[in-house]
Amino acid sequence: MRPKHAWMRETYEKSTERVPERPVAHRTLSNIAPDPIYTPEDVQGFDYDKKLGYPGEYPYTRGVYGSMYRSKLWTMRMFAGFGTAEQTNERFKKLLAAGQMGLSTAFDLPTLMGYDSDHPLSAGEVGKCGVAVSSLADMEILFDGINLEEVTTSMTINSPANAIWAMYLALAKKKGYDWNKLGGTIQNDILKEFIAQKEFIFPPEPSVKLVIDTFEWGPENVPRWNFISVSGYHIREAGATAVQELAFTLADGFEYVEKALERGMDVDAFAPRISFFFDVHNDFFEEIAKFRAARRIWATQMRERYGAKDPRSWMLRTHAQTAGVSLTAQQPLNNLTRVAIQALAAVLGGTNSLHTDAYDEALALPTEEAATLALRQQQIIAYESGVTHTIDPLAGSYYVEWLTDKIEAEAMRYIEEIRRMGGVIRGIEQGYFLREIGDASYRFQQEVESGERLIVGVNAFQDEKEIEVPIQEIDPEIERIQAERLARVRRERDPERVKAALEGLRQAAVTGRNTMPHFVEAALAYATLGEMMDVLREVYGVYEEPVMV
Repeated sequence: MRPKHAWMRETYEKSTERVPERPVAHRTLSNIAPDPIYTPEDVQGFDYDKKLGYPGEYPYTRGVYGSMYRSKLWTMRMFAGFGTAEQTNERFKKLLAAGQMGLSTAFDLPTLMGYDSDHPLSAGEVGKCGVAVSSLADMEILFDGINLEEVTTSMTINSPANAIWAMYLALAKKKGYDWNKLGGTIQNDILKEFIAQKEFIFPPEPSVKLVIDTFEWGPENVPRWNFISVSGYHIREAGATAVQELAFTLADGFEYVEKALERGMDVDAFAPRISFFFDVHNDFFEEIAKFRAARRIWATQMRERYGAKDPRSWMLRTHAQTAGVSLTAQQPLNNLTRVAIQALAAVLGGTNSLHTDAYDEALALPTEEAATLALRQQQIIAYESGVTHTIDPLAGSYYVEWLTDKIEAEAMRYIEEIRRMGGVIRGIEQGYFLREIGDASYRFQQEVESGERLIVGVNAFQDEKEIEVPIQEIDPEIERIQAERLARVRRERDPERVKAALEGLRQAAVTGRNTMPHFVEAALAYATLGEMMDVLREVYGVYEEPVMV
């Protein structure tokens, strides 16, 4: 076989003399510059057992389960939540009837920030970007008529994660469900809030302490529940590259592992219930390689660095969501194509669960029609495309294997740099993540503005003709409805039980004990979210991000 470099010199260069390369960015979104072609030279010395192996076996590059989609498709879990608990409950039931396999709950901004719907700071935001949940009363309505033992539930909540999870568990207890049969995920990833999304309440150290409380309490009490979903999604949406998303997400995961080990926990007692959540952007092969590299890095580090013995501790199980940041308000129907490509990349990358964005999400919360159409995109991939017939069908591709190795190496370079600076919390304090993501975001925007990187409908193939897209409107009456419900809850509950439960939570926080039993008791007493968070605000203080210069 003629060497690759000889072909490039003799044939490729002559071809491009006649027809020059197009003046666009021949680089991935992580600024990796692929060669024009890949051959066996690029994977010389490739060790199949070390780099690939088989699905369901270490290092899980090809997937965490032996039969993958031939036996069980990824969970189609559409993100939903808006307005009141009644409205979201109705949307949940319609999505389940349309073939969705699990629920994923979006909360409004006051809930995400730990405020009740009638708090002055909640004005104008109640029910806007998700469902309003202020007490167990809202949770009871939100999941009314849904069998919690039959449907797995994901909840995207972070700073108040312990309280919201406690409300869900309190609901299950009141309904007579067996906690041993409950399945689902609470996002509960506070480190990425300090890195990217900025929906934090308390300083980093006590915030992470609350997360580790769930690591310690969860496996014994709700053994099928994933008590954390370490999330790269919001890091990517903030402007990070695929490599940065992967590195910073895994670094967060390793930081939680180390904090749990510092508390004296056995790694195999908690690691099997750690899950992940990644973004899926437009660069098709880079996204596929990212998922494959993620599984390999996690497996290797958990076994070799942290001494995990249980193979379940080595498995990186992940949810994925198509890239909301890639959606455009211009020519919004183009987003259907973007989402389909991204979803296919997630499936070929071996995701275990998937949400597909609706085409109208650059304009507003999705309408019911748009959300259903997004679900149909997954179903077409699953049942019509043929990509589920064989596992990891791109394995052995010279380019995919080279790119997987490249992304793994670049991600590990970041991870080792973060370890040298003392870990993720130290990196947050030093503004490291802010600078890295800011630089990547700036570079991408420069490429778009210069025309080096084209976005259809934005800086290329523009169309002055606008199309009418139905918008999901949120009724401002929701604030009144929520305020009335809260007033009724406060009137009808047992004030002494609430007082005792909140004092128990306070003492657990002050003394450093596990807070989860006290969150559950407070939820059962119908203490509100704001009341629980105010107790911790008094104990831990409120974090204000320093100004970085």
